[in-house]
Amino acid sequence: MVDLEVLGKQERQGHRNTLISNHSVADVERMKRVLGDADLIVRINPLNPSTKDELEAVIGVGATHIMLPMFRSSHEACEVSELIASRAGFIPLVETRDAAQEIDEISLVRGVSEIYIGLNDLHVELGCRFMFEPLANGEVERMGKAAQAAGLEFGFGGIARIGEGLLPGELVLAEHVRLNSSCVILSRTFHRETFAVSDRHGETAFRAEVAKLRSCERRLRLRSATEVEQDRLRTVELVEAISVRAHY
Repeated sequence: MVDLEVLGKQERQGHRNTLISNHSVADVERMKRVLGDADLIVRINPLNPSTKDELEAVIGVGATHIMLPMFRSSHEACEVSELIASRAGFIPLVETRDAAQEIDEISLVRGVSEIYIGLNDLHVELGCRFMFEPLANGEVERMGKAAQAAGLEFGFGGIARIGEGLLPGELVLAEHVRLNSSCVILSRTFHRETFAVSDRHGETAFRAEVAKLRSCERRLRLRSATEVEQDRLRTVELVEAISVRAHY
């Protein structure tokens, strides 16, 4: 995934511990050369007067899927889908209150290939104190079901390494399995060795941590219905506790 989103992002997230990318269209072209036939998602800027030109540029150099951030209506999703014109998959990134409320309509927009729920901005718009509150209170489940009812796959949020994070990666992954989510964005912690030591060591650590996720996923898929519900309740309890601490 190449992230071109910059419009409004500093204002929304500059005061929080989030990553603001400095990727460019040239990075899309470089990534495509390395990836070959593999999918390449490009997150563009929110809909604006330059969207058509931005789409032409990234599709022209190999983007296979377009992710649209910070939109507020199915009409905006329709406009971008028409500009894409079936030349790439289309992934609406649902991260505003208005878009969340229109999830049924958005899921039916022609050209949409999957739905992704962005919890960083969405939880703020919903007045939550912790990123995973929309997961614990059923909002993510509601939207996921709407996407699936339209025949779409969906994903949500980010995930930390197994055993790490305020909400440990294994509990987040348990919810992905329970909700039949198909994708998740890995947190930057998966690459911390890359920034601290040699690239070779960083790649080895990355592969090892992803392998832990895969192993945990296989185990989670073998749970009984009772165990699935127990894990869900643990997640709700922990999210509520974190939210209370965040308030104080």
